[in-house]
Amino acid sequence: MPLPASISLDLDNLWSYLKTQGAPGWESFPSYLDLVVPRILETLDRCQQRITFFVVGKDATIESNRGALKQIAEAGHEIANHSFMHEPWLHLYSREQLHAELEGAENAIAAVTGRNTRGFRGPGFSSSPLLREVLVERGYQYDASLFPSALGPVARLFFFFKSRLSAEEKAKRKGLYGRFSDAFGLMKPFTWANGLTEIPVTTMPLLRLPVHATYLMFLAEKSEALARAYWATNIQLSRLRDMPPSMLLHPTDFLDVTDVPQMSFFPGMRLPATKKRSLVEHTIRTLQQHWSVRPMGAVTTTHAVSPAAMALTPRTA
Repeated sequence: MPLPASISLDLDNLWSYLKTQGAPGWESFPSYLDLVVPRILETLDRCQQRITFFVVGKDATIESNRGALKQIAEAGHEIANHSFMHEPWLHLYSREQLHAELEGAENAIAAVTGRNTRGFRGPGFSSSPLLREVLVERGYQYDASLFPSALGPVARLFFFFKSRLSAEEKAKRKGLYGRFSDAFGLMKPFTWANGLTEIPVTTMPLLRLPVHATYLMFLAEKSEALARAYWATNIQLSRLRDMPPSMLLHPTDFLDVTDVPQMSFFPGMRLPATKKRSLVEHTIRTLQQHWSVRPMGAVTTTHAVSPAAMALTPRTA
């Protein structure tokens, strides 16, 4: 069976961006979910596409967010775990801390959506062999925390330059967006030796450049034609290399700085939200032209997932 393409969305809320940035005010957990979730669902409905939403557990404990989260589940999308407190330094956690973090998110998400989570993505692509062990112990089917691009550390340096973090806080975030060595990791879904399926975030075949939607928005601020040409190049290379993409979206791909002035520091926020939504729809429809496109959990049920599989050993942290 041919491997399908997949689409996922990390439902990072306003407070989680502010927290990662070290900006004040995140402790009150400001939210834009009521604004952005209807936009996301409307776009997906127009494309008749179901995807995977990686939900932060803390958001499910806040009454004002619960309506938006229920809408996602009621629309038939897959619900996965994006940690409880969205801290992109899970690789520093102990086994006990990881179990507590995952369990807290699982319980909160299930209480609101009625769904048990069986997929996980670490905030900021935070990952470690210990985390993958804990995921298996908790019965997870897949992880989606690897980002095989050498530009991750470059993005981290840019992030540090724009942030107001102390040296101590920067040290916590030193694994944010991955490592240079990640550029040499596998790009297709595979299975770790412990049986956990890994679905890496897609980067451009051969060049290993990022192609997630936020990067397209960054390019589109300069030129929409450039962003579309860049995406078209990724589609062609992916077809040539027989590598169905695993496309990553974020709420910021549906918002602009007039919607969320506090996010002015984030790439692509000067591009109007209407143009962003049009570009997202374009990427989804082009994926649908060439591949069967499914939520990430469906990828783990195909027989083409594990050619390199059981011989692999987990990477070091």
